[in-house]
Amino acid sequence: MHYLMGVRIDESALPFSDEEMQASFARVGAVNEEMKAAGIWVFGGGLRPSDSATVVRVEDGRTAMTDGPFAETKEQLGGFYVVEVDDLDALLPWAEKVAEACGVPIEVRPFDGIA
Repeated sequence: MHYLMGVRIDESALPFSDEEMQASFARVGAVNEEMKAAGIWVFGGGLRPSDSATVVRVEDGRTAMTDGPFAETKEQLGGFYVVEVDDLDALLPWAEKVAEACGVPIEVRPFDGIA
């Protein structure tokens, strides 16, 4: 079963200092390597801030493209992991490790099939 672990960040919060950011990168890197060694890692990555997004909408056959996030909220998707595990129970300890390493909430969602 494939799952997405979404890294939820609050873009309105004060940014990390350089020292805090480097410590976070080290923690996250260690968990990434642990997931790879366990054979559950499919892929993952960080995302640029939501103001770098482009939203594409098609309504009544017309396409509109706008800058910025679709959702007007301070909490955004800041990164993600795609992993393959047997079930949710096998994933939750990994989500806990990722949440601790990132210092932010992790949203876990199963894929509804892979195209």
